[in-house]
Amino acid sequence: MRKVLVLEDEENIRSFVVINLKRAGYETIEAATGEEALARIKEDPGIRVALLDIMLPGIDGFEVCRRIRAMDSKIGVIMLTARTQEMDKVTGLMTGADDYVTKPFSPAELTARVDALFRRTGGGEEEAASPDEISQPPFLLNTRNRTLEKNGQRVKLTQVEYGIVKLFMENPGKALSREEILDAVWGKDYFGELKIVDVNIRRLRIKIEDNPTKPTYVNTVWGYGYKWGS
Repeated sequence: MRKVLVLEDEENIRSFVVINLKRAGYETIEAATGEEALARIKEDPGIRVALLDIMLPGIDGFEVCRRIRAMDSKIGVIMLTARTQEMDKVTGLMTGADDYVTKPFSPAELTARVDALFRRTGGGEEEAASPDEISQPPFLLNTRNRTLEKNGQRVKLTQVEYGIVKLFMENPGKALSREEILDAVWGKDYFGELKIVDVNIRRLRIKIEDNPTKPTYVNTVWGYGYKWGS
């Protein structure tokens, strides 16, 4: 079931998004307020991707994203924003969003972003050849359940964060460029900015590092990208 939640308070924009998602084969669930969106998600566990407008009456898109993450980290989240300030993009990603689309956007761009994230949240065939577990103490990655443990304790990851960790743990000690990470995790047809890799790495470090300001697991390769381990 390809279900997508569309949270947008402006009816004409919401209708535009819904029509194009339906054309692309998605079932849509609509919401005009943050409160309504959260209620729809609780009612329907089949929702796999949520498109969230930031500027809303009542609770805004950032807060909806935080609450979605508190409820179910497996839902893919794309923020819709009319504002172009970099701070909005970073704030949205740091609250747990997987991607963002700046208005105005084309139908092709929107559906491509949803398609890419849907594949990411769905797992699918790319997991078939993986071992069930990848162990690199203190971490244990279970590719069947798509979960990560550190010292036996579950680390709550979004599906994009899981994809990044899996890529790193399959390539320990190898320097991976931002472009390689973007292609592997978001898909080769993704045409967003490289900045999304950096913000997701920052978010991931907060979750897995003993001291996120002095990372020991996800290390920066200056001017290039990142690598797992020293």
